[in-house]
Amino acid sequence: MALYGCVGAMALPSELIVHIFSFLSDRDKLRASSVCSRWRECLFYPSLWTELKLRVGGGANWGGSGIEQTPRLEFLMRKFGAFVRELHLEVAPVDGYLSPLSGLEGRIEPVERDPQLLDRWKDARITYLEQVLCVLRCIRNNRNLQKLSLYGDTFILQDEGTVQNAHLQQVDPGGKKIKEIQQLLLEVLSNSRKIKWLSSTFMLGVVTPCSLASLSNPSAGSLEHLGLLDNQLPCLVSPVELERLVHLRSLALDFCDFTSDLSHLLAGGDRAPLHRLSLMLNGAALEAKPLDGTASEDDWKALVQRSANLRVYVMALDVCSQDLLRVLKPSLPLERIHLDSYSTLVTDGTLELIAQQYNKTLSHFVLMRDDTGFPDLGINRNEDPLVLLAWRCVHLSVLVIHGYTVWSHNLVAISRLRGSSLKVLAVSEESIDFDPDQRVFMQGDPVHNLVKEVSLGLGRVWHPSMDSNLVLSEPTQHFHREMQSFSLGM
Repeated sequence: MALYGCVGAMALPSELIVHIFSFLSDRDKLRASSVCSRWRECLFYPSLWTELKLRVGGGANWGGSGIEQTPRLEFLMRKFGAFVRELHLEVAPVDGYLSPLSGLEGRIEPVERDPQLLDRWKDARITYLEQVLCVLRCIRNNRNLQKLSLYGDTFILQDEGTVQNAHLQQVDPGGKKIKEIQQLLLEVLSNSRKIKWLSSTFMLGVVTPCSLASLSNPSAGSLEHLGLLDNQLPCLVSPVELERLVHLRSLALDFCDFTSDLSHLLAGGDRAPLHRLSLMLNGAALEAKPLDGTASEDDWKALVQRSANLRVYVMALDVCSQDLLRVLKPSLPLERIHLDSYSTLVTDGTLELIAQQYNKTLSHFVLMRDDTGFPDLGINRNEDPLVLLAWRCVHLSVLVIHGYTVWSHNLVAISRLRGSSLKVLAVSEESIDFDPDQRVFMQGDPVHNLVKEVSLGLGRVWHPSMDSNLVLSEPTQHFHREMQSFSLGM
């Protein structure tokens, strides 16, 4: 329809065009900006770019942006970095590498089989350094930044294992770029005035024990969520710095860094009560960061007394049952727990302890094991610890199992015990087994009968999970994202 002076959409005022464009994704906005100069002008209004979600590095196979995308990233950050309010940055893992937490031996083998892997590592590291530098340079003077969330695959910056120091010198002589990244982060924190969310998980070489000290006083007073995790560095949060964050309501740390001193400080009466606490325990890092000095039972009691609504999320990655029993204190208000392992086994005693101690608080239980064997958790098929956990934990709403044998009749029992209150029941198909003694009395396909019985118990259609994503190849990334959703629910 023709309007006076212009034709069609070109006759609309700029404010209305900007409002229409606000419903587009970031990718579509950039595409639409090439239509005409008027659209380009409207699409670069600051109000359209208050939040940026970036995934860099790793290449196309991991959904990140390769080195060829760096100019586009630079253009985007130069345009909007100075006034963006929420910035989410994820570094994709290096193509061809295993998880950084899967052990040194697992990282060496691929290099021996693939001599080109070292070159890919160099390219990925160069891409990582250039793109992270680009992002931090463009937000260094941003005083309106309210949320900064960083997640990285630590193996990109690993100084040991497959890559020698000589190779590191070729990529970053003298560590100049790493030092510049650390300095830029200090400037970002010191220039911020009202940041409420600060999270840096597994960005090795970015955050240092001195980083938090540079946080400006206005931001220290407004900060509500803090997440600093790096299991290869000493404690990143000291009691002195935590004391400044009087309005902190959510905290994410390495379990070994949650010391008795930090717990005592958070239980003080001159600060806001803590609502969410996310802790990650990595068994491979316990030699360098022992559990000595972590919060005791008395510390947890004092903290819960001060913060009555406190809920805790714990991920234990390849941790033996003995260490788990050391940290799972009775007064810990555990709401979510994720047990993920490669070489260790979760025992029935550990599950029984969890079911007894956290029967009134536990709502999410994830049990994963990435191995070819599927051990049976129960002493016998009629006393399954998973059934007892479902029976005792009255608020259980999410149950995910892979890598352990789950007997079909126990799965039916779980569905009947929890019913429709069990919102998520994800069990991998290969984890399910059928009792040969009961097959004699079954008629028809046992899988079909199982699906029917579990669906009746849950009150909705259910099927065994055949999604390969159930086996989490990057548990640290899962922790990062789960921690964010958990903390946002406070």
